[in-house]
Amino acid sequence: MYLDRLLGLVSVDMGIDLGTCNTLVCVRGQGIVLNEPSVVAVYKGTNKVLKDGQAVGWMAKEMLGKTPGNITAIRPLKDGVISDFEITEAMLGYFIRKVNGRSRFIGPRVVISIPSGITAVEKRAVFDSAERAGARKTYLIEEPVAAAIGAGLPFAEATASAIVDIGGGTTEVAILSLAGIAVCESVRVAGDDFDEAIINHMKKTYNLMIGEQTAERVKIEIGSAAPVGPETSMEVRGRDMISGLPRKTVITSEEIREALREPIGAIIEAVTRTLERAEPELAADLVENGITLAGGGALLRGINVVLTNATGLDAKIADDPLTCVARGTAIYLENIEEWKDTLETDMEA
Repeated sequence: MYLDRLLGLVSVDMGIDLGTCNTLVCVRGQGIVLNEPSVVAVYKGTNKVLKDGQAVGWMAKEMLGKTPGNITAIRPLKDGVISDFEITEAMLGYFIRKVNGRSRFIGPRVVISIPSGITAVEKRAVFDSAERAGARKTYLIEEPVAAAIGAGLPFAEATASAIVDIGGGTTEVAILSLAGIAVCESVRVAGDDFDEAIINHMKKTYNLMIGEQTAERVKIEIGSAAPVGPETSMEVRGRDMISGLPRKTVITSEEIREALREPIGAIIEAVTRTLERAEPELAADLVENGITLAGGGALLRGINVVLTNATGLDAKIADDPLTCVARGTAIYLENIEEWKDTLETDMEA
């Protein structure tokens, strides 16, 4: 412990929310210091990152769908897990160096959040990526636990807390009590599937091909899960699938809500399945405590209303849901000596 404190003088401890869409980094005592897309630009056919590792994050996201023939922009995580080991290692290394500072010669201790449903092999891939990217010591914490900590839920008390963390690649549903997960389910339906549903709707309804970034913008600007507030519309541009020429059209919030019905339904089913598996005493607590929504998907308008209607429980959105998991890793870092031996959900590889 004293050695770790001494090493802390020449390095930083950081919590990393390694997400499918975005990676957030928290530093103990400083809060969130980095929030960038989980995107890397590489030379096509190789794993060589552009510009000595600078084409990572926001710079790389701007290239999505717009790269020339010799360059490709890659999202190295799919459904919350690593799909490209080398690219993830390069991305993590860039983020760690950016936060830790090139002048520091000792790597940081890092806490990385992982989906609760991933395999031991997938956990090992995360650990190895962090280690090879420069981490001195790595801890893995399951996303529902980190989200509950970040949302300020009394997860360590003898009362049930329900968290629904809707990320980019996975949705984590968990009921926690006494610092552990009592019941949980991880489904690979989340924000990316919302975007895919919008892309498919534009193809089928308008014969218009749009990209991922346009679909995401539609979701953010006029997407909703329930009719809350005034109905709106927006202009969408893309490529006509028949003529092959650029075209624009106007879409409404009602049709986007209908397009999102299927992925939202899958998330609701996961929540209800988890609630059905809860012990009676835990279920009784949830009548009073309700459900807390975290993750970027919680920002979809009306999703708490849909969950309330489906479960009969009060569904509320956490403060700043997008950063809940990252803030949870930071709080875990502050209490790491106390919690690393008591939390069953952490893994020191």
